[in-house]
Amino acid sequence: MAVSLTTAGQPLKDGSKHQSVLRTAVLVSTFGGLLFGFDTGVINGALPFMATPGQLDLGELWQGVVASSLIAGAAVGALTAGRLADRIGRRKTILILAVVFTVAAAGCALAPDRYFMTVARVALGLGVGGASVTVPVYLAEISPASRRGRLVTRNELMIVTGQFLAFISNAVLAQLLGGSGHVWRVMLAMAVIPAVALWVGMKVMPESPRWHAMKGREDQALRILESVRAPGTARAELDEIVENVEREAAREKATWRDLTATPWIRRCLLIGIGVAVINQVTGVNSVMYYGTQIIERSGIEMNHAIVANIANGLISVVAMLVGIWLLGFVGRRRLVLIGLAGTTCAHVAIGLVASAVPNSPFKAFAVLGLTVTFLAFMQGAVGPATWCLLAEVFPARVRGLAMGGAVACMWVTNFVITLLFPWAVSPKGVGIAATFFVFAGLGLAAIAWGLRFLPETKGKSLEQIEWNFASGRIPR
Repeated sequence: MAVSLTTAGQPLKDGSKHQSVLRTAVLVSTFGGLLFGFDTGVINGALPFMATPGQLDLGELWQGVVASSLIAGAAVGALTAGRLADRIGRRKTILILAVVFTVAAAGCALAPDRYFMTVARVALGLGVGGASVTVPVYLAEISPASRRGRLVTRNELMIVTGQFLAFISNAVLAQLLGGSGHVWRVMLAMAVIPAVALWVGMKVMPESPRWHAMKGREDQALRILESVRAPGTARAELDEIVENVEREAAREKATWRDLTATPWIRRCLLIGIGVAVINQVTGVNSVMYYGTQIIERSGIEMNHAIVANIANGLISVVAMLVGIWLLGFVGRRRLVLIGLAGTTCAHVAIGLVASAVPNSPFKAFAVLGLTVTFLAFMQGAVGPATWCLLAEVFPARVRGLAMGGAVACMWVTNFVITLLFPWAVSPKGVGIAATFFVFAGLGLAAIAWGLRFLPETKGKSLEQIEWNFASGRIPR
């Protein structure tokens, strides 16, 4: 029989009650990641329908506003959810986020005009941003140390799975209800189902044992640990948690000044921001949010474009699985540079096809093949390595604050690109070809920056990485 290891190294049978409780907690909580993916991906198929006259009548600028408004809300949600989770608990925060997801998704589906839609999408973004912070924390704190990495990365997998399911849902509904102008409302309403499932599931899930320990409730923390750990290991882990909590409480909290006052810490911050921005200037979310429009503009009917766009979701899931596996063998720096080389070549190829081939089904499927190639490099290399680097590159004392700053820069870059992309690829803008040539130019700049500044953190302890930076060297 297969076994897995607990924190203390003792075997825990896969069929045991403890394993079952842990597995259920991970599955239910990662519905937050699934909703993250579904709510960001569903706009891909819904936007062309809601933009038509007689519906919300959205021009290129308003399409960008509606799509990017979720990202603006997500930035606020990410900045505020952590404090809320520290105050009331991870489980209660996720329950609140499930309500936000439900109400906001319903609001989007019922939106009477573009202004209401924008407000509802901002509210939906609060849930997305909150989930992006709270769910990984809950997973990290309830998982055994020996399995923490694999369990936490399941949330990233659930995000791309949510986008994939949104693309499938959009395609099915477009074929069944494409003749109805209000099909986009049904597409957006589908997000209510996993939101309700998240709320129902989290009602019976345990709170984070570490949060209880932070609040001085050691008896409750111990009961939860005993439900998700092998017998005899819960007490030892609780003692370690309490020791860490006491150590953190005695440590002076980091401030923004700490990030800029010391040159080597400032250098770490700039590298982290660079990594975060590079993740977005690849244009990955332009494909994930507007893939249907890119394919449609290349020469096929919208309903067929929605179906074809499923390929983008499928390759994202497969590539993410491959990328998680590759992290065990390939260095982060090398993985980012290989990924950027692949995405940049794909951008050049899309630009050439878009400029040289007349609109036709052949052109549309050629563009689709190239966006699939782009996503294979992005989701299989750049994406997984980005999050590893962000988790490893900052010194311990300022890690949380620096991570928040870098991720905030990522959201801002995502917002700007998402806002401008519909206008850029339209006849009023520069067109698809020029837009992807711009992405290619940004890719070349990112490769040049990466060759100069990207560190290699694989195989090094966090303390070794910090020592290298403090000594004035970039880890290689």
